[in-house]
Amino acid sequence: MTAPAIAKALADFDLAIANAKDTEAPWRALEALAQVVVGAKLFTVMKVDWPNDRSGRVYSSDPAAYPVSGTKPINRTYWFDTIHTQRRPFVANTIAGIAEVFPDHEIIWSLGCGSVLNYPVSIAGEMIGTVNLLHEEHFYTPERVAAAEQLSLPAKLAFTAAEFIARNKATA
Repeated sequence: MTAPAIAKALADFDLAIANAKDTEAPWRALEALAQVVVGAKLFTVMKVDWPNDRSGRVYSSDPAAYPVSGTKPINRTYWFDTIHTQRRPFVANTIAGIAEVFPDHEIIWSLGCGSVLNYPVSIAGEMIGTVNLLHEEHFYTPERVAAAEQLSLPAKLAFTAAEFIARNKATA
């Protein structure tokens, strides 16, 4: 992607965050930015609940196939080691690679997705969630994974903005 396109996408993201009125707005803004920077057929965000050893989806670009609801136990495989311990993005570029760590691989495949990029989001030394991009097999090249690093600060801001909006709605 070109530098002017990314600059515009960042400006659009900034404006969307500044004007966000509901907790989904920061995620929609982050998804729009991710589409320009990296690309995704399916975009989701998971939030970690460390005290209960669970995670839950807080946003989905396809709520029919991947609804925002409930939580699931944290997946402690080499996927967990990559994103939590090493604090690096996890990439699987084939459906076979996805199947090794995600039990819902058949749903993923049915959506035309065969590669995944899970980007860990950490604040104050704590991983608070992941930004998850899925696309066709072999989509997440080393160049696209490197480009995804541009989502790190916006992802932190999206998590913070969503929490801020939720907290303000709860006290209103």
